[in-house]
Formats: sequence, structure tokens, C-alpha cells
Amino acid sequence: MQRPPILKTERLNLRPFKLDDAPVVAILAGEREIAFNTLHIPHPYEVGMAENWIGTHRELYQKGEQLVFAIERKSDRKLLGAVGLALNQKNSRAELGYWVGKPYWGQGYCTEAVEEVLRYGFEELELNRIHASHFSRNVASAKVMEKIGMKYEGCLRNHVYKWGEYLDLVYRAVLKSEYEAAHK
Repeated sequence: MQRPPILKTERLNLRPFKLDDAPVVAILAGEREIAFNTLHIPHPYEVGMAENWIGTHRELYQKGEQLVFAIERKSDRKLLGAVGLALNQKNSRAELGYWVGKPYWGQGYCTEAVEEVLRYGFEELELNRIHASHFSRNVASAKVMEKIGMKYEGCLRNHVYKWGEYLDLVYRAVLKSEYEAAHK
């Protein structure tokens, strides 16, 4: 299988992660607020976790299971976060996941990156459905999903136990037909 693609937006490059990115990933993902709002990022984010995580990307991509992009700002090549798709090719769908480092919140980078990955998923990978989930308390992530056209599908109440409390997990999705209708 070929190398993962590099996607470009007005302000961003979405590229494969490199091991050289690990120190920045550790700093950004290591912020307590990132773990607080994500399902799979632990806190504390320990030494070696970033390298291990980046080390899984190539094999998962080659197996056709996952595609993960580093979100890089074009103007200064700063790493801002990550966005990716966990692919289910049999059913022509994917789960979208993303995080952006705290210093870059509220600047539209997440929405810009996610919109491009959505485009790639529907137009290049020919997926039929892209879905995502967020903790009900994560209003910012809900707004990103709404901006890109994801529709509310349901809430799994007390579905996740994290840091001593049960959390609701909200599911949203967009279908290829909805994406195409919105982008005519």
C-alpha cells in the first residue's frame, strides 16, 4: 500500500506523524484538559506514549484500519494536534477522532482539519458514513461536529467511567448523501 496522503487546507497541512513529532505530542496531549475531554488519551501522559502511538500508525494504515494525520499549521509548521479515521471498510464507514492542543483552541483549526478529513473520507475513500462521539460535557467538540454537518443520533447515558465518574457519550454522524447535498 502506498504512503498515507498529505491533505492541505487554507491554513493547514494534514500529514502523517513522524517520530520527531513525539515530544510535541507529549506536551500537547499531556495537558490535563485534553485527557479530560477525550476517551482514549490518558493522564498523566507518560514518557514513551507518544512514540508508541506514532509507531502504530503505519501498520494500521497498511492494514486499511486507520488513517491518522498530524495537524500542522502551514505558516510556521507547528504541530497543533491530530485528526483521524478508524476505518470499517466492509461497511464503508469510519469513526472520526480528533484533538487539538490547548494553545490552539478557539481558532477554527479543528473544524478546518475535520472538514478536510470528512471531504477525503467521502470523496477519496468513498465512505458512506462517518460518525463520531463526544462526552456530553464537551460542548466545543459538539460544535465542531455540528459545523461539519453531523447529526445527533443518540446519547449513551453513563456509558464511560473515567476519573471516578460515569459520563454520557453522545453520538453524531453524517452520511455521504448529506455531505454531497451540503457541498453542491
